[in-house]
Amino acid sequence: MSDGRRGLTGLHTEEHRRLTTALAQARVDAGVTQYELADRLGVDQTYVSKYEGGRRRLDVVEFMRIVAALGVDYRDIIAAMRMPNASGV
Repeated sequence: MSDGRRGLTGLHTEEHRRLTTALAQARVDAGVTQYELADRLGVDQTYVSKYEGGRRRLDVVEFMRIVAALGVDYRDIIAAMRMPNASGV
């Protein structure tokens, strides 16, 4: 964007990094491997590896499936992100 605003869709934003870090930590805390989580989701292990590594974005439906498969509350993941506010300020 030419006016200096950050885009909302980038893979390499600070918010995206915090999300993937929080999800990966929740998986580890739950004692679940990437392979086990992938099996629960019905996907290949590379799906988990790609979003945890910041190489794949998740939509809300995918996010909710992942937290359900881990048995964690989505609010705990969001709180772990410690986002200042929705505008990123």
